[in-house]
Amino acid sequence: MGASSALSWVLLCSVVLSLCFQLINCNVSYDRKALIINGQRRILFSGSIHYPRSTPEMWEGLIEKAKDGGLDVIDTYVFWNLHEPSPGNYNFDGRNDLVRFIKLVQEAGLYVHLRIGPYICSEWNFGGFPVWLKYVPGISFRTDNEPFKSAMKKFTKKIVQLMMHEKLFESQGGPIILSQIENEYEPESKLFGAAGHAYMTWAAEMAVGMGTGVPWVMCKEEDAPDPVINTCNGFYCDYFSPNKPYKPTLWTEAWTGWFTEFGGPIYKRPVEDLAFGVARFIQNGGSFINYYMYHGGTNFGRTAGGPFITTSYDYDAPIDEYGLIRQPKYGHLKELHKAVKLCEQALLNTDSTVTSLGNYEQAHVFSSKSGGCAAFLSNYNTKSASTVTFNRMNYHLPPWSISILPDCKNVVYNTAQVGVQTSQKQFFPTNSKLRSWETFSEDISSVASNTKLTVIGLLDQLNITRDSSDYLWYTTNIDIKSSESFLRGGQHPTLTVQSAGDAMHVFINGQLSGTAYGTRKNKRFTFTGNVILHAGLNKISLLSIAVGLPNNGPHFETRNAGVLGPVALHGLDQGSRDLSWQKWSHKVGLKGEAMNLGSPSSISTVDWTRASLAAKNQQPLTWYKVNFDAPEGDEPLALDMGSMGKGQLWINGQSIGRYWTTYANGDCSACSYSGTFRPKNKCQYGCNHPTQQWYHVPRSWLKQSKNLLVVFEEIGGDVSKIALVKHSVSTVCAEVSENHPHNRNWHTESHGQLEEQKKPIMSLHCTDGYSISAIKFSSFGTPSGSCGNFQHGTCHAPNSKAVIEKKCIGKQKCSLTISDANFGMDPCPSMLKKLSVEAVCAP
Repeated sequence: MGASSALSWVLLCSVVLSLCFQLINCNVSYDRKALIINGQRRILFSGSIHYPRSTPEMWEGLIEKAKDGGLDVIDTYVFWNLHEPSPGNYNFDGRNDLVRFIKLVQEAGLYVHLRIGPYICSEWNFGGFPVWLKYVPGISFRTDNEPFKSAMKKFTKKIVQLMMHEKLFESQGGPIILSQIENEYEPESKLFGAAGHAYMTWAAEMAVGMGTGVPWVMCKEEDAPDPVINTCNGFYCDYFSPNKPYKPTLWTEAWTGWFTEFGGPIYKRPVEDLAFGVARFIQNGGSFINYYMYHGGTNFGRTAGGPFITTSYDYDAPIDEYGLIRQPKYGHLKELHKAVKLCEQALLNTDSTVTSLGNYEQAHVFSSKSGGCAAFLSNYNTKSASTVTFNRMNYHLPPWSISILPDCKNVVYNTAQVGVQTSQKQFFPTNSKLRSWETFSEDISSVASNTKLTVIGLLDQLNITRDSSDYLWYTTNIDIKSSESFLRGGQHPTLTVQSAGDAMHVFINGQLSGTAYGTRKNKRFTFTGNVILHAGLNKISLLSIAVGLPNNGPHFETRNAGVLGPVALHGLDQGSRDLSWQKWSHKVGLKGEAMNLGSPSSISTVDWTRASLAAKNQQPLTWYKVNFDAPEGDEPLALDMGSMGKGQLWINGQSIGRYWTTYANGDCSACSYSGTFRPKNKCQYGCNHPTQQWYHVPRSWLKQSKNLLVVFEEIGGDVSKIALVKHSVSTVCAEVSENHPHNRNWHTESHGQLEEQKKPIMSLHCTDGYSISAIKFSSFGTPSGSCGNFQHGTCHAPNSKAVIEKKCIGKQKCSLTISDANFGMDPCPSMLKKLSVEAVCAP
C-alpha cells in the first residue's frame, strides 16, 4: 500500500474503534474481557448450524433445541456457490433462504454470528466458491489479485446489503452480533508472503468499511489488523491469546467431532474431553465458544467437497444429522453452560489467580472486590484421579477434568462426571415398501457418438465439465493386428491408466473391465488390469468420476482432475503402446443426466424396463426407479443403501446426494476420554463396515403417496434390498452417583447463606411419540459396566428394578432422586452408591 492508503486505513481503524467504544453509537463492541452487547459484557455459547445442510422445515426445531441446550448464538457460514451459481444470478430460495433462517434465530431470542467468508472450507464443494470463479480471466484465489478481490468484494457487499435491508445487524435491532471475513487464512498468508499479507489487510479493510456496526473477526489469522478480532479454531484453544491486549479471547470453532470420508472410520469425540477443553478455555479468560458443529446435517446433492467427503456431515454433533438430540453430549454440555453462567459475573469482572495444587492440579480463582468468587479446579493427569485441598476443603478430581465452583465452595459440575442420560439410536423398518423396480441402462457403445470435443491428448476434467456433472467420458480406439500373440491363447494385454482423481471405471468394447479410485489423502491413482481385446478396432472408454471438488489448501483452484495420463497398453508383440497422445473424445455426463431422469417431470421420456432384478444385479451404469407411499409416523427417515455399490439418489426430484458402500479402514480400538483428542489416533468407530450405509431422507420431501425414488448405480448392486427406514432412540441409560455434582447444589438465599445441598436426580427421556416400555437393568448400589452392558456389583438394592418400573413404565420421561429413602433402605452403609438404569423406548 502507498503512504496515503496506509494513512486512510489507520484513520478508518481509529474511527471504527472510537465508534465501537461509544456505546451510544454502537450496540455491539468489545474489550479485553468479552463482547459487549447493549452495554453488558457477555459470556456467549454458540453453535454452528448450516442452513443448507438441513431443510427449512427442520430449522425451527434445530434452533429451539440449540436454545434449550443453553446456546446464546447460532453460527453459520454463507455459501457463495449456492447463492450465486452463475455470475450475477442469485438464489436465496428454499434451503438457500438465509434471511428466513436468520429471522427464525431472531424469533427464538438468539444471536447470530454470520461467517461471510466467502471462502468457507467446511468440507464443502470448492470451499464454497462457485466454479465459474475459476474461469474469470487472470484470477488467482485468496491473494492480492484484483479479479479475485473484485468478485469477493461484490459478493460480500451483496450479503451485507441484504442483511442491512432486512435490518438484521444488532446495530439495526437485529440478531447479528458478529461477522467473519476470510477463513483460516494464516497458512496461506505465510505461504504467499507479501501478497498474502496485502490481501488479508485489504479483506479486513473492505469488511470494516461496510459499516455494519458490529465487530468483524478473522479466524486462525494472527495478523488480523485492528479493529478485526483474530480468533482460534481447534480441538483446544486454552493456549490462545488475541494479537492485541484490548481484544477478547474468542473460539470460533470448538470441534465437537470430525468429518468422515468414504473409506474412513467414524470419529467421535468424547463429551468429557470436549467439556474439559471448553472449561480450560473459560478458566484462561475465554468468553465466546462456538461449537463446530452443533448440528452437522447433510451434504445434499453434490455439495460435499474434499474430495471423498461423505454425504453425511453428522460430525458427532450434539444434535445429530437427523435432528435428534445426541446424548450424553447434548445434555452434558447443557449442564456445563449452566455452570459457567453461574460464574459469569466473577469471570467477566476480574482476572484469575492461578495456584498450583499439585504436580498436575491447579486452581483458577476469580475473586471480585464486590465479593463474588468462582473457582475452576483442574487435574491434567490423564490416568489418575486426585484429591486436592482448596480453601481448607477437600475435592475429588477425576483424571483429565475440571470442577466448577461458582461460589468457590460447592462443586456444581465436573467435566468428567456425566450425569445425563445416554441414548442409543437405531434404524427400524417402516411400513413403506419399495416394490416394482424398473430399470434403464446407459448405452456405453454410443458414448463417443455426437461428441463435440475430440482432441489429440487428454484434457482436465473440471475444465470440461465446469462441475455440471461428476462424470466425464474419455474415449479412444485402438487397432489390434490379427497377428498378435495374445489372440492365440497368450496372456491378455495390460492397460495402465494414471488419473489425477477421483475415481474411474474402465470399459473395453462396452464391457466393464475394472474400477479404480484414489483417497482423500492421495487423489492420484493408477488403474492396472488385463483387458480383453479382439482383432481389429477396439473402443476404450474411461468414465472419470469426481467425488467432490477440493475445498482447502493454497491455490486449490489450480489442481488437476480426471484422466491426464499416461495411458498405455502393455504386452503387445511390439512391447508397449502409449495411448496418451492419440485422438480422444471427451463427453460430459451421462445420458440419464441429459434427460434429467432424477426429475419426476422427465421420467416418462424413457422406456423403462421391468426386468428381473437378479439379472440386473451386476449391470453397471444403470438407472432404477420405484414409487412408494410415505411411511406412518414422524420419525426421521433414511434409505438403507448397504446392498448397493456407488452412485447417486433422488427423491421426487430432490438430490439426496452421492452414496458409496465402501468399507471403513481404521483403528477402532478402545476410546478413552482422557488425553488429547486427535481423530487420527483415537476414538474411531465403524471399522470394517460401510463408512455410510444410511442416507437421510427429509420427510418434507415426501408426499402422502406416489413418491418417486431414482437410483443411479455405477457398478452394480441389489436394489431389492434397498429399504426406507426410520431413525429413533431405542434405548436410554442413566448412571448417577450419590455425590454427583449439579447446579442445584448452589443457590444463595437473600441473606447470603447457602441452602442445604440437594441430592442428585436420575432422569430418563424418550423422544416425542415414544415412551418407556421396559426396564432392562436397574441397580442402586455398586453396579459396573456401561449402557448396554451394566452388571450388578457386590452391593445391590433388591427392589431397584421395581422402583424404576413403577416410576417410569408408560411415561415419555421420568426422574428419581438418588436417595436411600427411595429404595426403602441403604443396601451398603458407608459405601458410595450409584444408580444405573437401562430402559427401552417404544412407540
